[in-house]
Amino acid sequence: MNTLSANTNGSGAGSTGNNNGNGNGNGNGSGNGNGGSSTTANATTAGSGGGGGGGVGNLDELGGDASSRRQATRVFKKSSSNGKITVYLGKRDFVDHVTHVDPIDGVVFIDPEYVKDRKVFGQVLAAFRYGREDLDVLGLTFRKDLYLAHEQIYPPMQMERPMTRLQERLIKKLGPNAHPFYFEVPPYCPASVSLQPAPGDVGKSCGVDYELKAFVGEHIEDKPHKRNSVRLTIRKVMYAPSKAGEQPSIEVSKEFMMKPNKIHLEASLDKELYHHGEKISVNVHVANNSNRTVKKIKVCVRQFADICLFSTAQYKSVVAETESEDGCTVAPGFTLSKVFELCPLLANNKDKWGLALDGQLKHEDTNLASSTLITNPAQRESLGILVHYKVKVKLLIGSPLLGGDLVAELPFTLMHPKPEEEEHPVLGDRSPRASLAAPLLSLGDSVDAGAGASAGQTAKDVPTTTNLIQLDDDEAQDDDIIFEDFARLRLKGAETEA
Repeated sequence: MNTLSANTNGSGAGSTGNNNGNGNGNGNGSGNGNGGSSTTANATTAGSGGGGGGGVGNLDELGGDASSRRQATRVFKKSSSNGKITVYLGKRDFVDHVTHVDPIDGVVFIDPEYVKDRKVFGQVLAAFRYGREDLDVLGLTFRKDLYLAHEQIYPPMQMERPMTRLQERLIKKLGPNAHPFYFEVPPYCPASVSLQPAPGDVGKSCGVDYELKAFVGEHIEDKPHKRNSVRLTIRKVMYAPSKAGEQPSIEVSKEFMMKPNKIHLEASLDKELYHHGEKISVNVHVANNSNRTVKKIKVCVRQFADICLFSTAQYKSVVAETESEDGCTVAPGFTLSKVFELCPLLANNKDKWGLALDGQLKHEDTNLASSTLITNPAQRESLGILVHYKVKVKLLIGSPLLGGDLVAELPFTLMHPKPEEEEHPVLGDRSPRASLAAPLLSLGDSVDAGAGASAGQTAKDVPTTTNLIQLDDDEAQDDDIIFEDFARLRLKGAETEA
């Protein structure tokens, strides 16, 4: 069952506040809780409960200003199929800072009546798939699981590590049946990279992915059952460094037999570090002192993906290319200076098999894989799939019998910029319900507007204000948490995938 809804806990049929900000707000506070099915994509705003949607007017009219608006925290959640354990996680992507990786911390909510005298374990593993999933037969899988970290979550072990602020807030909200977990991923682990499958291939693609798993069992070695286990796909990402390298440039020459003069080629990039979606400017200067004619100039961006875990294979793919116009030749004794612009994008390379991509293929936010930064060459083999990019400039001179072509290559780095501090939805300016309902509405014709909407109201007319604004109580910050099911919404249809 694939459903999309946006429910607001504690929303009743209270009246909407007038321009003076005076409303009754006497709702019944009847709201649905999220079910345990992993195929349901809900976006639930956890409020302090009780009141209805009324009683909230303009924040400025209530005596507040922009500086008094608090921020909400988004928390991802996923439940087991039987709904007995639920994992809460603050983020999906964990950053590799080269020297260390962000810790993976969150909370597991359990049903003690179901667990009884058993235990709840947590694991983080990296898996490298080097063959198609549909080729797995007779128990032989083309997949290697590399366990990175594991611990017993319940009953809680002696914890010497203090809880994070998010864990404290979640445990305060969820109650005593919530238990924290904390995993440290060692450095020099493979990045989350997948290889684009050929058209028509089904199943999971080749590549490296990370998974957080929580399950009920007697021992850590027990095989988890689907009904009482939770699997969450997470990503290990790396952002562009603050300092870029030197501007790439190269000079090459070619001479011909029995001819003293040469063809000289100079090529350079405007910088060494580029962000995804950014245009690359290639400066090309050709000085033809020979008696040959340069017929054409071709410029392309090539991606190199080195497989280091189980083989030494290398995939080479052209992700962007351009060339000089017809008739734009460089005759003997002439020079040419020209700037070529290229923009490597996944949208232009959807059908190329073996192309390295970031993260999961089935999500629309996938892009070309970022460059792999290597600080210690000795750790090269443990990095899984190494990705790097080069700009190739080629002068077409003639047939190989007459001396061949002249080629120059310029390496560069392609990565995502390091994001600023995450901007959480600001309560009062735009409610969590509004911010989460907007993308959901774009995927379906309607959305459950809650008890506050009349039968004749459309989803667009439903008031988006909630009763989460507390101006005089610091403890209310613990209630400003947006729970979102751990599922990515696909743009085509209403399918979800964890």
